[in-house]
Amino acid sequence: MATTSANKLSILEKSGYAMGDAAANFVWRSLFLIPAFYTDTFGLMAAHAAILVLVVRLSDGVTDIIMGSIADRTHSSKGKFRPWILWSAPILAISLALIYVTPDLSYTGKLIYAYVVYIGLTLAYTANNVPYGALMGVMTDNVTERASLSSFRFIGAFGGGLLVMTTLPMLVEYLGQGDRIQGYQRTMPIFAVLLVIFMLITYLTTKERVKPVARTDKSFGQEMKELFYSLPIILLPVFGVSVFMISLAMTEWSSLYKYLAAGFAILSFVFTLILRLKLISRPRDTLNNCQKDLADLMTNKPWLILLVVGIMFGLFTVVRPSAASYYFSYYLQRPDLLSVYFGITLTASLFAAIACGKLSEWMNKRTLMIGAFVLGGVFSGAIYFVRPDQVTLMLVLAVIGEFFGGILPVLFFSMLGDTVDYSEWKNRRRATGLMYSAGTFINKTGHGFAGAIVLIVLAMYGYDADIESAVEGSIEGMVLLMSGIPLVIAGLGAIFLLWYPLDDKQMKTIENDLRARRAEADATEA
Repeated sequence: MATTSANKLSILEKSGYAMGDAAANFVWRSLFLIPAFYTDTFGLMAAHAAILVLVVRLSDGVTDIIMGSIADRTHSSKGKFRPWILWSAPILAISLALIYVTPDLSYTGKLIYAYVVYIGLTLAYTANNVPYGALMGVMTDNVTERASLSSFRFIGAFGGGLLVMTTLPMLVEYLGQGDRIQGYQRTMPIFAVLLVIFMLITYLTTKERVKPVARTDKSFGQEMKELFYSLPIILLPVFGVSVFMISLAMTEWSSLYKYLAAGFAILSFVFTLILRLKLISRPRDTLNNCQKDLADLMTNKPWLILLVVGIMFGLFTVVRPSAASYYFSYYLQRPDLLSVYFGITLTASLFAAIACGKLSEWMNKRTLMIGAFVLGGVFSGAIYFVRPDQVTLMLVLAVIGEFFGGILPVLFFSMLGDTVDYSEWKNRRRATGLMYSAGTFINKTGHGFAGAIVLIVLAMYGYDADIESAVEGSIEGMVLLMSGIPLVIAGLGAIFLLWYPLDDKQMKTIENDLRARRAEADATEA
């Protein structure tokens, strides 16, 4: 391994790395507008758009894990991870531009086009973003420098998000001159070109210095076989809930089909519990390493609770921005303020994430997260009582709600690390990769469910952008998506956190015990 711990990364290299996450957020943040684009511009029925979002998101977590294994096995003169940033950038840029194209096709043709391009975009994003995230670990082995690099990445992510969310609606309006189809088709290539430029800067200004320790001596095929053995326990409940949500979206289905879908969802959880019991009851010496990791994961109470919380915070932080375009256009009658809304709420999230470190010193993370859920939910829920002429009040409530919402992702990923330490402390083995990848998948699932919920609610209210009476009849649903529904989600998140068992005192004990174990192991090896 190269010795770099005495060397500091330059500001240029840290800034260059940050440009990669700024570019990634051109994709990630712009997808908040995809529900409104698919229904109001592209011309899809809300129910069909909801199913599309659910199907694509279901595949996302699986491809993340597979891509991580592929990147680990990449060998080139330029490193393991940097080449993927370069190779995938043009494909990601083209996909970003194509997803906002409205081809002159039949309705079925448009639906097929949407599936192909959306799936292509998520695959390209995975091929780019998974190696990008791993690159941080091989740029330096200096813990302090890595923390600083993470801060630069965070600034880049929010900077990219602010850029795309504040300028995209304005550019669509300006470049389209009232024609939203033309507006999107002329705007997205601009961000696609910027994406390639930013990714190229990341590739040219960064360097891989640390040679990673081989994660496994197994073949790619063996890893995939073990992975697909493990996936049903993680995927079955998500699949069951997705089927039920699809039944809700299909408003023309009879109640019988909806009851059957609800029954299937319940059975998926029951079957998952059976698989879990079967796995953890087997003797440890009969399990392979992947099965042992999964067994540790399935008996990790804090991690299991945090998974549910991860879905809740994913829903809470994405439902509102995904519904904002409808709310500003049809309820407030102020689509011109959409960019302002995204700008000030993203800024509030940025300040929240910065403040979270100091707040965490004053209270334990569980208490802080419960408070963030409750206060974020209350201020979001208050938006329900805002009249269309009280735009300033709405923006103030949204900013305060978003400030507390911005605390949630920082705490979630920090607490996810705590559950990894807890697993090592309890089981004397560490399953970091599986626990993080499964946690990230669940969080992405929450994001996907959020977009689908927006479309499902609108479908249940009979929304059709081409029929004025249908739009008017859906306004109550738009208001609920900005207020009452986030309040309910936040309440559920706070309730589940009441069962989260790890507080600061216990984590300090775990930290000291693990440090003592590692010191003892080092002394034994010496």
